[in-house]
Amino acid sequence: MAKAVARVAKRRPGRRIRLDNDARRAQLLELGQKAFAERTYDEVSIDDIARAAGISKGLLYHYFPTKRDLYVAGLQATADDLVARTVGAADPKLPPLERIRAGLDAYLDFVVAHARPFSALLRGGIGSDPEVAAVVEGTRTRYMERLLFDAEGTPLATIAASEVPMVRIAVRGWLGFVEAASLEWLLRGQADRKQLRDLLVDTLLVTVRAVVGPPLTGGW
Repeated sequence: MAKAVARVAKRRPGRRIRLDNDARRAQLLELGQKAFAERTYDEVSIDDIARAAGISKGLLYHYFPTKRDLYVAGLQATADDLVARTVGAADPKLPPLERIRAGLDAYLDFVVAHARPFSALLRGGIGSDPEVAAVVEGTRTRYMERLLFDAEGTPLATIAASEVPMVRIAVRGWLGFVEAASLEWLLRGQADRKQLRDLLVDTLLVTVRAVVGPPLTGGW
């Protein structure tokens, strides 16, 4: 009996493995993220992704009706991962400045490990697509909200509680600087990572001080 089963398995090496809906969607999302990280949007083929998953193209379309849907879902997953890792690295037990440094270290770790999807996230990837733009802007907004309002015990949290409009504008502008500097660093690779991290921290301090004036409290 065992030999017969083995012979059948040998004749059917490409048979489909059944997964529940959540597992199949997660598998396709992972395959899509990998494909878009290695190739441009136009170079990625839905046929190749379906083949890698061991399913028909029709079944893939059940989960993601178009290649664009798969791309946007992957972009959103990248954005969620970026925010979670960056914010999660800022241990509340650390002094305020160390918490900011830890968050930026995690950000730059992510930039290095996911260079192509990170660049696609910030540059739009497939042009002026409103859903892509919404993912990008949503990422910036979530990061800014967490930086301002979830940093309990840091000067930023105290300043944010004052609801000075220029604080939000200043931090949003600083995030733009972080993104541009990170992309330039990826492209050129001419600076030490620690130097870049320290530049980003120093720029944040200068930016906030320009709005509220010295001295900042809480160890800044």
